[in-house]
Amino acid sequence: MEKKLKQEAADCIKVVLFGPESTGKTVLAKRLAEHYNTVYVPEYSREYAEAKLKKKETLTKEDVLPIAIGQMKNENEFAKRTDSVLICDTDLLETKVYAEVYYPGTYHPLIKKYAAENTYDLYFLTYIDTPWEADGIRDKPNEREQIFQAFQKALIDYNKPYVLLKGDLETRFKKAVKLIDDLLSNKK
Repeated sequence: MEKKLKQEAADCIKVVLFGPESTGKTVLAKRLAEHYNTVYVPEYSREYAEAKLKKKETLTKEDVLPIAIGQMKNENEFAKRTDSVLICDTDLLETKVYAEVYYPGTYHPLIKKYAAENTYDLYFLTYIDTPWEADGIRDKPNEREQIFQAFQKALIDYNKPYVLLKGDLETRFKKAVKLIDDLLSNKK
């Protein structure tokens, strides 16, 4: 089980789009991946939730561990496909934050362990200044500020390097590109 949550070594810059629902993470992840001609790791929890929704099932606390395992499996596989930059649309720390929001105190201790141990070069914390959009899975439009604060607190508590992204997509994109370019130039 532990091996499934452990981040494998990779020779690339890793950045994470991190933040509450409906803050543009996926759109930005796709655009950054296209810009850098690289891959992005999709948010596994969305795929998992959509599959359950199709079967008319709801997510429960028992789903948190399979979601975490699926996210890390995808990240480790996608990291093998690039030697430049890997764009992650969420990570285990995000899974942990959502577990705390939906099922306080019930997440698996290994998620906490690997959320702390897995490393990324930079987190982009996406702010809630984008319109909230219902999509059948998103369900907390009135709790955006509290959830944002939980995300920011997690980054601080886990001592993760992060930058806040605010504004429209273009503003966020330009800021992210500048910071990723800086990381890539320092890697050489």
